[in-house]
Amino acid sequence: MNNSPTLLILAAGMASRYGSLKQLDAFGPNGETIIDYSIYDAVRAGFGKVVFVVRKSIEDEFKSVMENRLPEQIAAEYITQELDMLPAGYGIAPGRTKPWGTGHAVWLASAKIQEPFAVINADDFYGYKSFRLAADFLKSSSDDREYGLIGFRLANTLSEHGSVSRGICAFGPDQALSSLTELTKIVRRDEDRILVQDENAQYGELQGDEIVSMNLMAFKPTVFPYFDSYLKEFLDKKGQDQKTEFYLPSVVNEMLTTGAARVKVIPTPEKWFGVTYPEDKANTMKQINALVHANIYPQNLWKKNISYAR
Repeated sequence: MNNSPTLLILAAGMASRYGSLKQLDAFGPNGETIIDYSIYDAVRAGFGKVVFVVRKSIEDEFKSVMENRLPEQIAAEYITQELDMLPAGYGIAPGRTKPWGTGHAVWLASAKIQEPFAVINADDFYGYKSFRLAADFLKSSSDDREYGLIGFRLANTLSEHGSVSRGICAFGPDQALSSLTELTKIVRRDEDRILVQDENAQYGELQGDEIVSMNLMAFKPTVFPYFDSYLKEFLDKKGQDQKTEFYLPSVVNEMLTTGAARVKVIPTPEKWFGVTYPEDKANTMKQINALVHANIYPQNLWKKNISYAR
């Protein structure tokens, strides 16, 4: 699949709230991971190569699982994300053990990606239409400084087992993103109420139709110099902190603030699901099982030839 965009999968997370290595946890009827379904959907949508960002401590196990499972026609490459992988001249703060974050992971990927690409989290189920929207954008957008954000309705992204953090998108009729505001402690109360708790422990109400980012971004290789520049700024200001992270949404906001790029918000009709908490696993398995029974996915994901987008 020449000239196809690449899929960058961020799989180095520590899963502190989940309690185990959810990147490789089985959710499908034949042990499929969420990553398997994302790759299956992305390849059908027109993506070619897959690049994984993983921790060194799980690299061998991760590669073994993926190489034994993925069809030969899907090219896969691996990047490790470690604390000491920083721009020249920068070091690790004494006592720091926390990873640098999703923005750092994308920065590392510049070594493997020279073509348009989409970024996803390893533990989020995005749905085929989301990947198709990203692929179509990357193939049709001719402006090297225009990037895409595949946005979900807030009501389609909540956990029944605890609060979540979501980036709320503000944009106008032209779909140009003006800001990405991170709200933490968003919870569903009752059947039709969505509440968000502020820093003073006061609750406000959200409508549910807000468009939020789930880190499914469509980028071009022109974005990498921004990640490099903003990572260095972050390290200059906060590099000695032990816990502060360099997040992907902060890079998007910085590009908007400086006018460096335009980000087009592309809403998807898909319903997100994933595994923020251990209790989310049963629902995720139920959702996938329903999609299999509806013939949206085959019973054994990699036993069937993939139908590619045209």
